[in-house]
Amino acid sequence: MRLTFLGTGTSVGVPTIGCHCKVCSSDDPHDKRLRTSALVETGQTRLLIDIGPDFRQQMLPLPFRKIDAVLLTHIHYDHVGGIDDLRPFCQFGEVNVYANESTAQGLMHTVPYCFAEHRYPGAPKINLHTLPPHHPLRVNELEVVPFVVNHGQLPIFAYRIGPLAYITDMKTIDEWELRWLEGVDILVTNALRFMPEHHAHQNVDDAIAFARRIGARQTYLIHSCHDIGLHAEVNARLPYDVQLAYDGQTVEIDAE
Repeated sequence: MRLTFLGTGTSVGVPTIGCHCKVCSSDDPHDKRLRTSALVETGQTRLLIDIGPDFRQQMLPLPFRKIDAVLLTHIHYDHVGGIDDLRPFCQFGEVNVYANESTAQGLMHTVPYCFAEHRYPGAPKINLHTLPPHHPLRVNELEVVPFVVNHGQLPIFAYRIGPLAYITDMKTIDEWELRWLEGVDILVTNALRFMPEHHAHQNVDDAIAFARRIGARQTYLIHSCHDIGLHAEVNARLPYDVQLAYDGQTVEIDAE
């Protein structure tokens, strides 16, 4: 199983418009962060986690093949704003999109033309599924389990896929949800910046403490803003088993 980070940035991306800090001015491609999204792939299956407004740009360099499922975490624009760009992938058939109830309802309100009874020619063919938490979803040979984390006061989905746990936009997690993280090998979790604290997102110290609590072998930090610092300098500060992810990075995961 392969994990590809399509984007690792926050809602405004990096560089941020109008900013001339050392990160936004950096020539290092590791400091360029599109909105957060990821692919999980095997030889026969392709899962997309979130589909932000940079989706088209993120997919252009990659092989064109069927997307078997789109897994949405929540309704915020930086996580669903690219839904219309699923159109090219509809030549493989309807695209199955999975979300919790509030996200599904929000999506139908945000892009109603995608779900109209009589869609105009060219609109993406989306099969929208409301997914209850903790109920396993089988996509070909992969089992996906959605569980709940808290984005400030907003409950959102995170996903467990075999030895991988993918969490974005988390501030806290309720105690009873931790059972879905038992035995995680690869943890992907959000880290907005080092300081100051944020009301709805983990900072770097929060993310490291969470990784230690889970006991993941390797942790990748995502959803990071320019305030986190230069990629190379951040990774030099992090523990050996925690790494600031970057756009385009791939991780091979033993799914056995």
